[in-house]
Amino acid sequence: MSAVSDTPSAGGDAARDGGAEDAGRRVRVVLVDDHRMFRTGVQAEIGATAETGVEVVGEAADVDQAVSVVAATRPEVVLLDVHLPGGGGVEVLRRSAALMADPENPVRFLALSVSDAAEDVIGVIRGGARGYVTKTITGPDLVSSIFRVRDGDAVFSPRLAGFVLDAFASTDAPPVDEDLDRLTQREREVLRLIARGYAYKEIAKQLFISVKTVESHVSAVLRKLQLSNRHELTRWATARRLV
Repeated sequence: MSAVSDTPSAGGDAARDGGAEDAGRRVRVVLVDDHRMFRTGVQAEIGATAETGVEVVGEAADVDQAVSVVAATRPEVVLLDVHLPGGGGVEVLRRSAALMADPENPVRFLALSVSDAAEDVIGVIRGGARGYVTKTITGPDLVSSIFRVRDGDAVFSPRLAGFVLDAFASTDAPPVDEDLDRLTQREREVLRLIARGYAYKEIAKQLFISVKTVESHVSAVLRKLQLSNRHELTRWATARRLV
């Protein structure tokens, strides 16, 4: 778990300096925030691709726009505000579950919010975000955080990391779930979507597979877990906080 500094931004020059460590690297990013002026400011701060390596490929101002833009552009990282019209950042994460679970080209989310409330931090992390930084972060640190999240690291502003550690340290879920370990990665993806109420056709569309393949995966999951139907499967997944 990486921490980044949380001091006020020093401006565009600092962002360009901060991108030097990633010279020659590129990362595709979508900005999700309901304040147009803030999106414009972030774009100016980090979006000089030649200097920072960050290419902003899309923007969105609410949940529906975010889900559509992320699905259309398939960025490597999404900078996600927590409080958005239409259900908030958690709803964007919920509706983007299949993209996050893509084993080859996952879309990763980094929360970027003015809020430092524990419930906001824990909510988006449980939803699948890979990190959480506040809007006082500097340009160089934000660029660095984007690359770290793209590479699979978890990144937090210093005081927020404690919220996450405390929350997950207190969970009573077992560290190893032998039943869950019996499932393949694709079966786990189908399990989560079934538990969230998706129909077979919706799952097929989300995962870019056929309905028949979805049915095969569901049958395999039910057999391995010794369950009878999708209602039992949903209860099983909810009990293990997989939904």
